[in-house]
Amino acid sequence: MPLNILSSAVNNQSPDFVSGVAALVGRPSSGKSSLVNALCGAKVSIVSPVPQTTRNAIRGIVSDSRGQIVLLDTPGYHLSEKSINLHMRSLVDGTVSEADALLYLIDSSRMPGDEEEAIARLLAERALPTVVVATKCDLPSRIDAASFCAEHGLTPRAIVETRGLDDPETADRGASGVAAVVDAVLAILPEGPPWYPEEFYTDQDPTFRIAEIVRERAILRTRDEVPHAIYVEVADIEETEREYRARVFLYVERESQKGILVGRGASVVSAIRTESQRILGELFPKPVRLSLQVKVRPKWRHNEALLKKLIR
Repeated sequence: MPLNILSSAVNNQSPDFVSGVAALVGRPSSGKSSLVNALCGAKVSIVSPVPQTTRNAIRGIVSDSRGQIVLLDTPGYHLSEKSINLHMRSLVDGTVSEADALLYLIDSSRMPGDEEEAIARLLAERALPTVVVATKCDLPSRIDAASFCAEHGLTPRAIVETRGLDDPETADRGASGVAAVVDAVLAILPEGPPWYPEEFYTDQDPTFRIAEIVRERAILRTRDEVPHAIYVEVADIEETEREYRARVFLYVERESQKGILVGRGASVVSAIRTESQRILGELFPKPVRLSLQVKVRPKWRHNEALLKKLIR
């Protein structure tokens, strides 16, 4: 992973400064993306109630005087033989192999199932320094993280409870457990220089950021099977003196899904565009103007070449 290309841009760190890659793993909807956003204090990963919203390894960056953590938010580990799920599981396996440390998220509000068992086996095999994060601890507890780890031969360096991570910019880092997660991860990373300037909180390129925000808003505006049938392609981006302009296509698999995504009188796609422009305007140094068009691409989730392009 060519992350150290920027290390020369940052210096003056203390002799015991640490840095490294921490991969987040957990089953779908365990709170990985919410935790990444809370740790970075900004919107890095898209979030929705729909399981497996994350399809890529999303990189966030946390820096302080003690060290720098490069976070990799991975797709939820879902046991399914569908092509798209196999690609996402393969991505998780590959990301774990490249990490210096792991953040294993356990949703304390749900009973463990087959997916939790599979993740525990994966982590036991890799034996990397691990911090277990028990998420959603503000909800009624259905699983004790410490007992689960003991039963499955996992020996995490720390177990941290988190709560109230929905708004990364307003969450109390102490009360939510975010500060404790940072402390625990820094304690298990190796010594090394920072890879990014201190002000960086992600290294995602503009095309990817635009596509992910549009997909998030489309997911939140639709229902049933439509969210899983959506992928987004940014055809081109133009920068002017005053703004960015992007031409974006939203793809679904069936005409009926296209009708839902467009909405009566184009109401849904117009709302997706308006909401996306607002969020992107807060993330980019200039306003972002989007041109959105919905297209149908039948059975795209079975297209191996496309899946390799989308899931990386």
